Amino acid sequence: MHATADAGFRAIALDMRGYGDSDAPDDSDLYTPFHTVGDVIAVLDHFRIGRAILVGHDFGANVAWNAAMMRPDRIAAVFGASVPFIQPGGLSFLDQLRGAGADGFYMFDQMTAGADAKWADAAHSIPASLYWLSGEPPADERWDPFDPARHMLRPAPGAPTTIDPAYVDEMVEVFGRTGFHGPLNYYRAIDTFYAVASRAFANCVIAQPSFFLTGEADGLNAVRSPTEDSLRETLPELCGFVALPGVGHWPQLEAPEAFNAALVGFLGTVSPNNASR
Repeated sequence: MHATADAGFRAIALDMRGYGDSDAPDDSDLYTPFHTVGDVIAVLDHFRIGRAILVGHDFGANVAWNAAMMRPDRIAAVFGASVPFIQPGGLSFLDQLRGAGADGFYMFDQMTAGADAKWADAAHSIPASLYWLSGEPPADERWDPFDPARHMLRPAPGAPTTIDPAYVDEMVEVFGRTGFHGPLNYYRAIDTFYAVASRAFANCVIAQPSFFLTGEADGLNAVRSPTEDSLRETLPELCGFVALPGVGHWPQLEAPEAFNAALVGFLGTVSPNNASR
């Protein structure tokens, strides 16, 4: 926030639905990008912003990519972290995994009703998930999205030393108050979205300027193995690709200076005529 504001941009952050102080509907079907992209547009309307650059991480990145796809009139550019754009069309990526017999893929467990209880103790689940998904654990012990034995809620020595302890404490407090049903609904909404998107948005690409950043040690890279060439197939206006060495799934927390440098550098390439500055 400070880095982008110091670069001359108006920086706005929102709690996505299901998180923090935002509404958290019980129904998982209310967490598809049809709804969350609508949330983004509503925020832009509230602040009377015509076009904006979106920056998102993980499910936030998914919202940003889909907002660019659905509303190119309002989204000028996208900076996505850790989760690349998933192009709709044909079998969804989850159906592809089901067809390949990858029943141990972590998302299938996150989609179950019992996942809420597994995550409920924020004092354990927050530090554990931050640690195992980071670049700090030994490579052979780090979270593996395809191996249930190396799941993200195993007992951990604590949160990663690379992440600000004050941030961890705030995460524990907030999730201890709001719970995990809303956040887990994003997994439960995936099939609902792709059942429609695979027809309505088949083979769409992101035509706006884009940038993708990930950590080299992020276990999610095993799912899609992003490279600059592979990303460019669906991001024809890709302006850059960075994989931070020794960094896991939380690049904005594990390596904030490198993250901010990439972000501000990208923002400098986007014409102020195309976005709110």
